[in-house]
Amino acid sequence: MEASRVPARPYHHGDLRAALIAEGLRAARSGGAAALGMRELTRAVGVTPNAAYRHFADRHALVLAVAVEAQELVARAMHERMPSIGRDVAPASAAVDRLRAVGLGYIHFARTERGWFELAFLTQEAGPVGVDGVPPPYQLLVEALDGLVAAGVLTAAQRADAEWPCWSTVHGFADLATRGPLQHQDPAVVDAQAARVVDTVIRGLGVAPGLLHTRPSGEPEHG
Repeated sequence: MEASRVPARPYHHGDLRAALIAEGLRAARSGGAAALGMRELTRAVGVTPNAAYRHFADRHALVLAVAVEAQELVARAMHERMPSIGRDVAPASAAVDRLRAVGLGYIHFARTERGWFELAFLTQEAGPVGVDGVPPPYQLLVEALDGLVAAGVLTAAQRADAEWPCWSTVHGFADLATRGPLQHQDPAVVDAQAARVVDTVIRGLGVAPGLLHTRPSGEPEHG
């Protein structure tokens, strides 16, 4: 994800909350949640810590606000990997490709934007927060799974609670690839294993193997 995706510093007397969140994203990109110190962030935007407390009750509240933005970035990256649906693509194949892109996009973001990913998902204090308590990446997963039912790929019974095996498997692999033993593996090896993990969990839902069109995890799903 390009650095330009982080908004320019927007503080102009009255927009301090947005300025602190934007600065928090910059700091978290390389340092994760640990980089979100109130003094450091307020100094970066040119105000005192007391000024920040008019918008955030404490550091925890600021971290949560930045985490919401980080989760939006995760969801945006996942969405960008989803394939466009051409007229010549069968609805069933398109639905499976979208679910596959959700999983591979999640893993790819974790590997390429570790600071933001750690802030959004791997710290308790910045746990899954979002609109109505539903993290945007999770919402994309829900929509992709619902799309399988609409396309006739899965029955309603197969779809029931499928979010949990999908998310736990993919998140577990992302954790291994960013903080566990896989982080030291050759990227091509991790790409191949990411694709294998995602395809395995999709097949486990009851999707016919013939609907999977394997691509390396680092390759966009546009076709």
